[in-house]
Order: sequence, then structure tokens, then C-alpha cells
Amino acid sequence: MAFTVQLDLPPMEAQSASEIPGGEGWQYEPKWDGFRCLAFRDGLEVELRSKAGEPLGRYFPEVVAAVGAVKAPRFVLDGEIVIPGPGGNSLSFEALLQRIHPAASRVQKLAQETPAWFVVFDLLGEGTKSLLNQRLEERRSRLEAFAKKNFGTSAAIRLSPATTELAVARKWFGSVGATLDGVMAKRRDAPYAAGKRTAMQKIKRRRSADCVIGGFRYMEKARIVGSLLLGLYDDKGLLHHVGFCSGLKAAERPALTRKLEALIGGPGFTGRAPGAPSRWSTRRSAEWQPVQPKLAVEVSFDHVSGGRFRHGTALVRWRPDKNPRQCALAQFQQAGSRALELLDT
Repeated sequence: MAFTVQLDLPPMEAQSASEIPGGEGWQYEPKWDGFRCLAFRDGLEVELRSKAGEPLGRYFPEVVAAVGAVKAPRFVLDGEIVIPGPGGNSLSFEALLQRIHPAASRVQKLAQETPAWFVVFDLLGEGTKSLLNQRLEERRSRLEAFAKKNFGTSAAIRLSPATTELAVARKWFGSVGATLDGVMAKRRDAPYAAGKRTAMQKIKRRRSADCVIGGFRYMEKARIVGSLLLGLYDDKGLLHHVGFCSGLKAAERPALTRKLEALIGGPGFTGRAPGAPSRWSTRRSAEWQPVQPKLAVEVSFDHVSGGRFRHGTALVRWRPDKNPRQCALAQFQQAGSRALELLDT
């Protein structure tokens, strides 16, 4: 392909922020929980590139087809590949991970069973013209006109909503922040800063949960606790592994190690356990020490996917006052988290 905007273009990135910025000059968007993707179209040729510049097309043939079906023959779009979860009201990051599979037959099967969508939030090139140096407000105006003219009724390619109203952004953040990945804030007067963390902020919602310590892992080169393995009980009384917590204070590790070693024994987790076989498993991921479920902690987290913490959690405090049996999976339930309704407004 011979694009004005090159295929090796790194996407613009965001700085983390604790609050949604206010004042004039900001555009707000939902932060979708998917794979960042730049889509390049030149006639019959379509290229999908990941945040790291790797080809994504073979994993998402339905998105390639959707981009190829857009009426305009030549363009570059920035967006997010997502997959709706069961019920169609939330997103499934687990379903996305299943697509990164070496077997083309498996990918094709999943593309039919759980089709992906391409949610578009920026237009970087149109025809032979690069839009990288244009202000965001100009690119957004062109994107909305481009989408109205070219997207048609395809369910697989959607325009992400955007607003300049702080109240709307706060409503998004408060009502669907647990299902989305958060909210984006972008300077309307900024050009597209490829590969840089400038003029754009990401604000994630952090919550807390009370969890049971079902096991722990030693540090790699020392017989001292490295991370705590967290569990929650389901309605049947099974303790499921839901994630881990590291970042423990060095001065506290020796005493904590002795405390945990005194509790070693039993199955630890009676439901879903750590170290289940997967293509991401390592030898160390299966090496953990089960403990009796007698300790509870409060941890903070930013996202849940597939009944697990998507990322590592932060230890808030120990909960000696909490009965571990009260640490339930129900803490993950979020009433009214209907993220995909935003794409229909």
C-alpha cells in the first residue's frame, strides 16, 4: 500500500489521570475494553494493525470484511476492536483473547460464533490527504461526516460517541465505568501525536472488594512471599481464584511469610484454581502454595473480566473483622452496566 499515512504509524497514547478534567477545550469519549487498532484501506486492500504495529487481520476476518465494505475507497481509521459478551450489553475481553489463535479454522469458527465490532473514534487519513496535523475537533467533524456517508448499516463497524459536556462524561463514568474501561479526555485543539502521551488522558474507575487469601506464591529467587492469590465464594460455597495482589512492603514480607506458611494445607481453592493450563501458562504460574481460607483482605481494582481481575490489584488493608465466607463473587455484579447502549445513541 502507498498511504500518505504509513502502515508503521504508532497510535497516539494517553496519560493516566485520577479525575476527569474539566474546563473548556476537552472532548470526552468512552474508553472501550478491547484491542486498539489502526485500519488502513486502499481499494481492495485492507490492513489492521495493533498498538504494537503487528498485523491483526488474520484474527478478525469479519472486521477486515467490514472495513472493506465501507463505501469510501481510501482511508485510515483509529479505533478499538471489541466483542460483545453474552446478552449483548457488555464487552468480553476473554473472547478477544481467544482470537489470538494459530489455527485459521478456529479463528473462522469464533468469528461466526462471537463476531467482533470495530468501534471508530478518529479519522487519520481520507483519500490522499493525511489528517494528522489537523486539530481533533476538525478530525472529529470529518469523522462524523465520513461515518454518516460511508458506514451504512453494518453492525460490525460503529462510530464511538463523543461529547464536550463534562456532565455527560461523568454520567458515562458513573453508570458504565465498570463495564467500559473508563473515560477518555482529549484536547480538542491538538493534532494527532502518533506514539506520544500528550493531549489525551485516560481515567479508569477503581473499586474495592473483600477477598479471601486462598494461596500465595514465593518470590522467584527467595523463599519469601511474593504475591497473594485472591479468592471469592460463589453461591454453592466454592472458592474461585479471581486474581492476585503483589506490591507488598518489603519490611512486612518475612512476618507475612511465616503467617501464611502456618496456614499451608487443604485445597486452597475449591472452584477455579490458579495455574490452569493455557497458552500463556509458564512453569512458575502453576507453582503456588494453598492455604486454609482464614484471612481476608480488601483490595482495590479497576476492571473485571470473565469473573477475574483483569490486572493486578492493590492491597488496601487486612480485614481481621471480616468472615472470609462473606467474601462473595456477588461483589462483581454491577446493575445497569449496559455499555453497548452507548453505540446506539
